[in-house]
Amino acid sequence: MIAFVGSVFSPYYAWGRSRPGVDPDNFCCLNVALYSRNARRWSMTERGRRLCHRDATRFDIGPSQMHWDGQALQVQIDEVCVPIPQRIRGHIRLEPQRLFDFSTPLDAAAKHRWGPLAPSARIEVALDAPAQRWSGDAYLDSNEGEEPIERAFHSWDWSRSRMRDGSTTVLYDMQYPDRSERMLALRFGTDGSVQPFAAPPRHALAPTRWRLARGMRSDAPVHIHEQLEDTPFYQRALLKSELLGETVTSFHESLSIPRLVSPVVRAMLPWRMPRRT
Repeated sequence: MIAFVGSVFSPYYAWGRSRPGVDPDNFCCLNVALYSRNARRWSMTERGRRLCHRDATRFDIGPSQMHWDGQALQVQIDEVCVPIPQRIRGHIRLEPQRLFDFSTPLDAAAKHRWGPLAPSARIEVALDAPAQRWSGDAYLDSNEGEEPIERAFHSWDWSRSRMRDGSTTVLYDMQYPDRSERMLALRFGTDGSVQPFAAPPRHALAPTRWRLARGMRSDAPVHIHEQLEDTPFYQRALLKSELLGETVTSFHESLSIPRLVSPVVRAMLPWRMPRRT
């Protein structure tokens, strides 16, 4: 689940930026993806400013809303999937084990920043459509930028892994337009600590069906446990790898910026990302 203000993937926002004074609050959406074997659903309806509102504790996006109650993030989802119209409706509660006030620049100009708000959290999911009830471990982070993503990046591989002691490790493998690279390898402890560590070697993974290149850093061979998303510019998967002496299941994603900003892809995106104003 991802909440966007000035959606980085939005073709409408990209086209709107050709005009001066474009308002990011006019391009908001709540992306929800379910990967249950018996109920795979995906929604990402963008909504204009008239249908959205946000303040210090609340973010309304059309009929869906997110609210911080002082202890947990409460999310009420009421979305419709595309291209097959199916509902995703219900409630999610995410309670951080500990809140982090950590942010780091991702580029040399510090115009793009990332940080986890709750690297370790507990989630409770109660959906009416499709009918699902479950709970488990969760993760919450934040990205922000002051310029279009294509000005700063060429591609990246990102992953997070939960360790045996409850801490969370994050690997951020970034490539810039000049093909220079930067690596972030951080461990977020349950005591609030943030510790860098030496990243293991990079392993190239088999390309996706869309021939998207991807890689993962691991001390042992990497195995694709489950492919979750496979698009022309983005992939998401669960991987089995080895990190800091442990065998871990990693939530992994890869993004190709040149593919994202290509005219062909942007012309395709409205079929998966409708807009309501």
